[in-house]
Amino acid sequence: MTGTPFTDRHIGPDAGELDRILALVGASSLDDLARQVVPSGILDTPEDNGLDILPPAISEHEVLAELAALAGENTVATSMIGLGYYDTLTPPVLIRNIIENPAWYTAYTPYQPEISQGRLEALLNFQTMVSDLTGMEVANASMLDESTAAAEAMTLLRRAGKSKSPRFLVDADLFPQTAAVIATRARPLGIEIVTADLTAGLPDGEFFGVLAQTPTATGRVIDSAALIEAAHERGALVAVGADLLAMTLITPPGELGADVCFGTTQRFGVPMGFGGPHAGYLAVHSKHARQLPGRLVGVSKDADGNLAYRLSLQTREQHIRREKATSNICTAQVLLAILAAMYASYHGGDGLRAIARRVHGHAETIASALGDKVVHAKYFDTVLAHVPGQAESVVAAARTRGVNLRLVDTDHVSIACDEATTDAHVALVLEAFGATATETVPAGVINRTSDFLTHPAFNRYRTETAMMRYLRTLADKDIALDRSMIPLGSCTMKLNAAAEMEAITWPTIARLHPFAPADQVTGMRKIIATLEEWLVAITGYDRVSLQPNAGSQGEYAGLLAIREYHRSRGDDNRTVCLIPSSAHGTNAASAVMAGMRVVVVACRENGDVDVDDLRAKIAANAAELSAIMITYPSTHGVFEHEIGDICAAVHDAGGQVYVDGANLNALVGVARPGRFGGDVSHLNLHKTFCIPHGGGGPGVGPIGVREHLAPFLPGHPLADELPGELTISAAPYGSASILPITYAYIRMMGAEGLRQATLTAIASANYIAARLREHFPVLYTGEGDRVAHECIIDLRPLTKSSGVTVDDVAKRLADYGFHAPTMSFPVAGTLMIEPTESENLDEIDAFCDAMISIRAEISKVESGDWSVDDNPLRGAPHTAECLVGEWDHGYDRMVAVYPNGLPSAGGRAKVWPSVRRIDGAFGDRNLVCSCPPIEAFA
Repeated sequence: MTGTPFTDRHIGPDAGELDRILALVGASSLDDLARQVVPSGILDTPEDNGLDILPPAISEHEVLAELAALAGENTVATSMIGLGYYDTLTPPVLIRNIIENPAWYTAYTPYQPEISQGRLEALLNFQTMVSDLTGMEVANASMLDESTAAAEAMTLLRRAGKSKSPRFLVDADLFPQTAAVIATRARPLGIEIVTADLTAGLPDGEFFGVLAQTPTATGRVIDSAALIEAAHERGALVAVGADLLAMTLITPPGELGADVCFGTTQRFGVPMGFGGPHAGYLAVHSKHARQLPGRLVGVSKDADGNLAYRLSLQTREQHIRREKATSNICTAQVLLAILAAMYASYHGGDGLRAIARRVHGHAETIASALGDKVVHAKYFDTVLAHVPGQAESVVAAARTRGVNLRLVDTDHVSIACDEATTDAHVALVLEAFGATATETVPAGVINRTSDFLTHPAFNRYRTETAMMRYLRTLADKDIALDRSMIPLGSCTMKLNAAAEMEAITWPTIARLHPFAPADQVTGMRKIIATLEEWLVAITGYDRVSLQPNAGSQGEYAGLLAIREYHRSRGDDNRTVCLIPSSAHGTNAASAVMAGMRVVVVACRENGDVDVDDLRAKIAANAAELSAIMITYPSTHGVFEHEIGDICAAVHDAGGQVYVDGANLNALVGVARPGRFGGDVSHLNLHKTFCIPHGGGGPGVGPIGVREHLAPFLPGHPLADELPGELTISAAPYGSASILPITYAYIRMMGAEGLRQATLTAIASANYIAARLREHFPVLYTGEGDRVAHECIIDLRPLTKSSGVTVDDVAKRLADYGFHAPTMSFPVAGTLMIEPTESENLDEIDAFCDAMISIRAEISKVESGDWSVDDNPLRGAPHTAECLVGEWDHGYDRMVAVYPNGLPSAGGRAKVWPSVRRIDGAFGDRNLVCSCPPIEAFA
């Protein structure tokens, strides 16, 4: 290794700081702490933790050279395959100022809206863009990809419709990956998929919904109006997948009566990246707004009456609704949604229309030259050519010219044009067909008359200067990891190193089509195979699938594997899933989606699973027991010592053990779930393995399984090497373009560094618990009063004695320059704190000092010095405007805005919230989820 070891850059506390941490918590070394905290029955030693297969750690420059060599093995051909993935020209101002900017990529989900106004405004722009282009009234803040958006559209139609029929009608000319995801999602829910050529009309019989897309997989622009009218006459609701670029020229389905629109925003500046991450979308009319899954940004007002943004209808979140949730989606693709929204903002409606005309014009040139070989008379970007017996030779001829076309079958070739298509590319395609350009014949699809993207957000930022300043203005309204520790329990906001991020924008990774020929993506396949091997070693499982593109998708994939395993053995009746009351809310929602019945297992007062209640529930459901889902360490932040007994009890009853990997960052190098009883786990690469949160996505949630579950790992209809019957995500390897981040992290840390990171995170959490214990009760601890990688402090006694709520403390932390810990999860009225290994002792101490100072402020409320309704906590957060004008509060302005003291006197640098406390109830009562005219709030 050359230069400073990466572990010294990644792990916050240096040797001296670590000594101080260990001294306070009462451990002589990290290994001593491991023996104190981790149950001896599962604790791995450094010599026997399975990580001996990992190569030695290397430096940042060495890993970039290694990744460059691997990426260099890929061939970046001109992609004209289509099928929902298109080359796009990302404006450099957006690459540099969003994708490569830690102010955007290290931000967390905007659950603290007062310090998230920038990303919330950007997401409102995204929702407005989607609503305008689809002709719908409400869009959510993005889905995971197009195919899962289609599956969510299917279940939304079932919830919203009146029909009791289990049948769902799907057009035969749907993207094959979308059809596969829909079929997988329908199976455990008892939905019967009927596939038909909808150009021939609707088949006989009843059905609750109809799903089609325009343009179709082979490029046909369908008559949505006729389809929608016919379905509505039959009592069915309709979802239409709409290509947003095409919608700039074509009358959108929302204007024709569609109930739902779905699709992807990938071609709006988001690189193909071998399949992802990309922001899908879902849009509805207002009457179905409260049926939308996922996140929805809305407009509300703050304590001063000013316009403010927030996540609306948050009670739909799975942590609250659990098995009654209508979807298990708890994340989005925020970073990619913001990129797509800013692409639309930079180009504006006229610019997008001009791009669409160029794309369509190239398709018209190809179609005109091919003449009667063209199958569809109406098309936008994709031309289907009928060449009997010659399709393979045409595709091969194009490949020799550096162009990838889609081989549909032996008689048909599909050619998809996109923003990057040039006249030269068109000429190469025509050469492959042995054709020559002729006079262009219009396809006659340009019929949109309605305006779109008229809001100032899409008309002010045409120059790079204007866009650069707009993005900076938005980022300045937010707190991300580039400004502060984000001590979120359960969410692991660790460093996303620049060296890890660098490769994702390289063209040799970013411009790969997920269905490109295998010999063109050998470098990516090597990265994927190597990463799978490393994750197998780290988790102790036998096989890994990287397809799930979020933790929720990983949960679903793992539970489906268990469900299908039982079915393969004739145990169709095994449908009961045991879930501790402390579990992540998505667990219950995922189990229901997988066709399981949730039975809740009680927890003891110390937070551990009540093993007596577990045994009783197993006995009561023995014949039907499918699985238990258990988070380890527990959601309460404790290593439960009875984990082996829990796993054994379920196995003895014929069930499977799902170990939720949300807290795997407390296990890496220390214990392996695949060795201490797990049959399957999902892993959050966006938490444990350094893929950034990006404001609430992208995420990656691969699953590891024991060998007996391997046959039930996700497959894909367009990836022969993945033969499984279940398809979870649109792309074979999910969000493949961000896997180099995790590859780089593991490669630079090595076995010793990974273990050190885990134990440093545990040490830092115990340090915080030790410092705060005399000021706030620490709710749950394990043996020896130890916590794992996070600790929960209980504010309920203080709320009872002072009236100060957990919300008050969270908002007051913004005045101190900190993002709040996780609020009221897993226990209402508490804060769950996780420092991660990335934070040095100065930052940890600064956070502890802020919490101790807040406790002193609460004492002033308890003593009556400040009133319950007028104190700095209830008034928080405070903006710069609080320094001017009238001040009618019973506490000092200086205390309000500079609780740390002035920066010039050594206080912490001030981060100014841009709005005061936001009125959430007002936002839910007055649901506005797209860019409103300012007059509406006069």
